[in-house]
Amino acid sequence: MIVPISLLAELLQALPQLRAQIYFKSSMTALSHAMEDLVLAGSDDEPLVIASFQRERFYRQEAHRYRRIASRSSQVYVLAAPETDFKNASECHETVAFAPEDGLSKEWHLVVLGEHYSTCLICQEKIVPIDNQDDRGQLLMDQARRFEGIWTFDREVSSKAAALLLDRIVKYRPELAEKIDRARTTYKLKTPKKTRKSATSKAAKPDISTRKNSKIPNPKLSDAFTERLVTYLQAGQHKLLKAYSAIAAQERKERLVNLITTAMRQSLNPQEIVEVAVQELGTALSASRCLIYRCKATDVAVKIDREFLAPGASSMLDQTWLLQENQIWSDAVARQERVYIQDTAQHPLIVNTQFLEKTVKNWQIVSWLMVPVLYQGRVLGMVEMHQCRSTLAWEEDEIALVEAIATQLGAALIQAETYAHLEELNQQLEALDRTRSNLIAITGHELRTPLSTIQVCLESLNSEPDMPAQLRQIMLETALGDADRMRKLVQDFLTLSHLESGRVQWNVESLTLQECVDLALSSVRSRTVDRQLPEIIAEVSAELPLVQADGEWLVEVLSKLLDNACKFTTPQGSVTIRAKCNGSRMVEVLVADTGRGIEANSLKVVFDRFYQEEGALRRSAGGTGLGLAICKQIVAGWGGKIWVDSAGKDRGSEFHFTIPTV
Repeated sequence: MIVPISLLAELLQALPQLRAQIYFKSSMTALSHAMEDLVLAGSDDEPLVIASFQRERFYRQEAHRYRRIASRSSQVYVLAAPETDFKNASECHETVAFAPEDGLSKEWHLVVLGEHYSTCLICQEKIVPIDNQDDRGQLLMDQARRFEGIWTFDREVSSKAAALLLDRIVKYRPELAEKIDRARTTYKLKTPKKTRKSATSKAAKPDISTRKNSKIPNPKLSDAFTERLVTYLQAGQHKLLKAYSAIAAQERKERLVNLITTAMRQSLNPQEIVEVAVQELGTALSASRCLIYRCKATDVAVKIDREFLAPGASSMLDQTWLLQENQIWSDAVARQERVYIQDTAQHPLIVNTQFLEKTVKNWQIVSWLMVPVLYQGRVLGMVEMHQCRSTLAWEEDEIALVEAIATQLGAALIQAETYAHLEELNQQLEALDRTRSNLIAITGHELRTPLSTIQVCLESLNSEPDMPAQLRQIMLETALGDADRMRKLVQDFLTLSHLESGRVQWNVESLTLQECVDLALSSVRSRTVDRQLPEIIAEVSAELPLVQADGEWLVEVLSKLLDNACKFTTPQGSVTIRAKCNGSRMVEVLVADTGRGIEANSLKVVFDRFYQEEGALRRSAGGTGLGLAICKQIVAGWGGKIWVDSAGKDRGSEFHFTIPTV
């Protein structure tokens, strides 16, 4: 059996002169205990007591009191929705179980009818959302639960409430019909007294003989005292509720700030930190839209990449958000403090500015809050909160929460930025350490070995004046060859040092690429007369546009790439050089070979200083490992790019670089 109708509604319909009031749970508890104590301390025999507890757990807290009440009367009825072992039973008193979906599950009732007194409490809970974040907060806010209803000593109201409750009990437990009929007869529930003008303000007056024989105080005095007590409890409860709300707001602020701090500690990625902040802040303030973006005071526009969005609001993700044209943003940046517009339709700046008026209309912004993200006076970003349907004002503590989050974000972004710089510095230090190690290896191999050879040759020539002319010639050629090798090494060191330090004077001129390729080919062939070169194929059209570069350095790049290709290609292979316009005012040059190729994991490091595929001390082709690093610096000097492609080992390589056209 489920009865969805509210008992309070039935009572108010039957007695329309009644007016419901608001009671807090703490007041309800105090009133209920006072009414129960009235039964336990009174002299009346067999009072009618009906209590409805909403849930079984609420009844369990009072079960011992109702066992004592049941010892004074057989007409005691307890109603509750079962949660564990509560059920219909007739033990010390009648227990009545109703379904959790029943209307009584939202109500709290207590009716007492005695020979000399009567009182009733008929209330329905009002569901008011309260922010609770932990068990302690829930316990505090439980006492602030609100009920709407009637509390009175009036016998007519109490009798009507008792009759309505007994009707419910018969529906739940038909087997009690006979017992309930006796109760109706005993307490005269079928013939209520004439309705008074104000049942809630004036208590029923028992006759003089009843008052003399009763141990209950003067009802007028009792009524006035109880009303004063309830008024005091209600006033105190209002103060407590206000204090609890302040505590809840402070806890919410601390929770969000702690959440951002935790995100900072767990991740030094600025994007992850901003994502946590934008979602939590938008949820906490029930905003239609929350934006957090990185920007500087001089930025003209920014792309929105992080957003909280409530249902029904249009998304701004990937939109370009104009900044300098937005006077609200400019004011927040200039003053370095929040700007809050509660109603954009009434704000003179927006109404009189076409750009802002159009922006507000396009994105349906009703209320607008901007809080800059700052660190030591430097603007790092902006927090924007939008309401798209309501002009309901954000409270001062809510705006203070946004400011606190913005402060934490400023520290987080600076920390992440510092960490990124530290990582970059560490990488540079690691690169320097590798350079130092490679330099030692290069020095040990490329300098010591030629010096040793030169020394041996010169000592032999000096100690053996009668050395045959042919052997003397070999010794001289060997010493000269190693001396030239040392000269190239020193020259490469000096060249790379000048390029990296920016001390090179570029003599940019208009050049014919074909002429530069011919000069590079001539240089390569003249330096390698002692060994057979692979076939070199030049496919450079004379109709290509003029390029704009330093001719000497362009020939240097072509020479080093061609020399590198020939060095790692067998005489049976081929080297090809081509050029084409790539459609972006650049000429793309390709130097391809059929030689040893490059492994995929080495493609990104071939342009590093001292890089050599076989390692600094295990080379078969010689060289310093500085040639490609020099090419990279030269190409970057005229604004071009250089890269390499290779299908893998023994499958050839393709080096590309670009040169701007005139």
